[in-house]
Amino acid sequence: MSQNKLLIDVGSTYFKVCANNQVEQYFRDFNKDIYDDLLSKCSETISKFKKEEVFICSSANGGLTTLIIGITNSFSLKFATNIAYNSGINIINTVLYQDIQTSSIPSDLIDVVIVVGGINSVNNVFDEKLFNYLENLRFSNIVFAGSSFDADYLKNNIQNLVVVENIINNKLHVVEEPLKNYLTNLYQADIEGKEDIKHLYDLTSNQIFSTPYIVNKTLPFIDSKFAVVNPFILIDIGGATTDIHYSKDLSSDNMVTQNEYDRLVFKKLGVFKSKESLIFAAKNNEFVYELLAHLKVTENIFNEDSPKSLRILMQLAIFLVLYKVSEAHPLYIKLKLNLLKSIVLTGGITKVLSFEESEDIISFFYKKILNSDIHPSIILDSNYDIWTLGITQQ
Repeated sequence: MSQNKLLIDVGSTYFKVCANNQVEQYFRDFNKDIYDDLLSKCSETISKFKKEEVFICSSANGGLTTLIIGITNSFSLKFATNIAYNSGINIINTVLYQDIQTSSIPSDLIDVVIVVGGINSVNNVFDEKLFNYLENLRFSNIVFAGSSFDADYLKNNIQNLVVVENIINNKLHVVEEPLKNYLTNLYQADIEGKEDIKHLYDLTSNQIFSTPYIVNKTLPFIDSKFAVVNPFILIDIGGATTDIHYSKDLSSDNMVTQNEYDRLVFKKLGVFKSKESLIFAAKNNEFVYELLAHLKVTENIFNEDSPKSLRILMQLAIFLVLYKVSEAHPLYIKLKLNLLKSIVLTGGITKVLSFEESEDIISFFYKKILNSDIHPSIILDSNYDIWTLGITQQ
């Protein structure tokens, strides 16, 4: 990393600042504006850098929420979901077009609706059913990334529709960049509209990206700082969600993309904002009581509010995430965990769990679920270095 760059990650709980390869973190003061709080803690460091030398990513605005409408689960919905996740977008729902008339309509305001479907040699993919659904949906932006033959028809019937290149080419491969660029630019526009965050552009002349997007950009360079062996997964356990970034060769998915890595988001497996849903998922897992016994606690730990209970929740989050991408669980993408060489842990978990506690839960998973006494190597990103590798790789 060049020493003439200042890297700043604005999270929902902490600021992380990296200068001269040294990362420092500061607990945010929620009584202050983000810009004022950052300057009060780091003004001396920030003053040493020019605006073009300052690179910022942020998850403090909560990210963008999206709803995706697609023609097929195997192509349009799958491809669009993949692009959205890798752009750092939060997907709140997907709608299969053939079921749109019976699909529930979210009551919350959606930041962006993505409509996809059909290759460019196909037309008349969409009809009045789409317009009727959208009339009852509250959203701020809408983008069409489907068959070019339907673009004019949709533009004439959907106000403020943005059209980008189809995400599916005629060889049924994924065209990622047009939709990804639209989503990352929309994220920037969202930041500029948030009073709390837009002042950060007083510090930098570079685009502010979402932190999950930056982490995904980091993965090709991760072995420059960590002893990571491919194929690997990176698990980022936070307060509201848990993200998995994984090597594509761990998936049997036949999706052809330019990215070597994909991202999967578990919206209900965080340890603070979604703590109750994490506990609910744990209680409904068939291995939970055996797991709690292994950790030498009882179900009463769920009613506690203590450092010990937080550590248990972190361990449960690791177990449940691995479980949900394993052969044991049919609802999520299946990863070939038996081929896994490395597991990287980052996020708030690294400040709570020791290496031994992390290894203990991963070892339990491999023995119980995969019937293996051997588990992948474990790397703790205890200094939050991961994001610093990708933030300047634009």
